[in-house]
Order: sequence, then structure tokens, then C-alpha cells
Amino acid sequence: MVSLARQILTFGGVGALGFLVDASVFTLVNFFAQDLYLSRIVSYLAAASATWFLNRTFTFADSGRPAAQEWRRFVLLQTGGGAVNYGAYAILVSVSAFFNANPIGAIAAGSIVGMGVNFLTAKFLVFKPAK
Repeated sequence: MVSLARQILTFGGVGALGFLVDASVFTLVNFFAQDLYLSRIVSYLAAASATWFLNRTFTFADSGRPAAQEWRRFVLLQTGGGAVNYGAYAILVSVSAFFNANPIGAIAAGSIVGMGVNFLTAKFLVFKPAK
């Protein structure tokens, strides 16, 4: 059994890597789409998939659930944190000229705001060991 402190630290490290995926995919998609909102949805889904894999492997390795079932559960249940994340992002890019011109900062802010919700959901609902 991994300690709560270690899970929180590992989850934070995975979140940092997820942010890099999020920002990279956003930059690529937005280059072609030129749509701050659509690009963010695509990048969030890519980041959620990457963080699911990394959290499954490193943070909550003892869940014992089948991978496909767990990924679906993760994406579905992370929508709460994702909504908080996207909401903070959307508000920042729509009301702030700075964040509209620098959306990666808004992605970072949204990621930080949604992290607490996502950790609790992941720990207690997604990666809870199967009985």
C-alpha cells in the first residue's frame, strides 16, 4: 500500500507531465484550427488519456481493473475536474486580454484549479482497488 503523501506527490508529477501534453497538443491543434475553445477540448482529452496511463502505472498501480474499463471510468469521472479546469480556462481567455494572447497560462491555471477534484475522484472512484 502506497502512502497518501506519496500518491499526492506522484499525482502532482503526473499532472505536470499531463500539462506538458495538454500545452503541446493545444499549441499544435490551435495552430491549424485557430480556435481557443475547440483546441482546448482536444488537448484536454489527450492530456486526460496520458495522465490516466501514468497514474495507472505509477500512482495507483494496485487497482487491478481491466485497462479499457478503467480508462472509460477515468475519462467519465474526471469530467468534474475537467469542467472546473475548462471553466477556469474559458473564463480567463474570454475576460483577460493577457490570457487570450497567452492561453498556455490559462491552461496552467485551469490545471491547478482542477487538480484537487481530479485527485479525489481518481483515488476514491477510478483507481479504487477492485474487490
